[in-house]
Amino acid sequence: MVASYVLPTDPPESATIPDRHPDAPAPGSELASHYPRCFGCGADHPTGLHMQVFATDGLGISAEFEVTEHHQGAPGLAHGGVLAAAFDEALGALNWLLRMPAVTARLETDFRKPVPVGQIVHIDGKIVGVDGRKVYTQAVGRLGGADGPVVLTAAALFIQVGLEHFQDNGRPEDVERTAAERAAGGAAPWAHLDVSP
Repeated sequence: MVASYVLPTDPPESATIPDRHPDAPAPGSELASHYPRCFGCGADHPTGLHMQVFATDGLGISAEFEVTEHHQGAPGLAHGGVLAAAFDEALGALNWLLRMPAVTARLETDFRKPVPVGQIVHIDGKIVGVDGRKVYTQAVGRLGGADGPVVLTAAALFIQVGLEHFQDNGRPEDVERTAAERAAGGAAPWAHLDVSP
């Protein structure tokens, strides 16, 4: 029998809205990719989303990506799992504003309308609470731009972790290559932390 344990994506009453970290990217700044081979934001992923994410005021981001032929599920339509991955990427980027690495614990995505290939999806996300190591987030996705029709909404819970999480669980050759790239001057949200294996 599987234990039934649900991690809520709504912040508890004890959650607070923290201050934006003083070293967080300024509103209007594009957030650099956290990893060049990331499916969501990495420029070196050949069929990835190549999502662009920008810091907004407070604890918010805006992001955009184009649905390409590589992202299809049904003919001519975005795959639902790819859209969920896009929300995971955009909501995860909110952790840049706190300057603390975090991993997804739960993601809820509500699909409102189909998303055709060739369209731009615009995502606005925000942190809605922090309770200990738990970061609660929400987002809305619109077709074609910030004023377009709503096609998806999402909420997610992230857990803040130390860099040892990635060192202990990532494939060693990738961890070592990333540490070397960052030591050579690659920009990253966690560049202020030691990534040596």
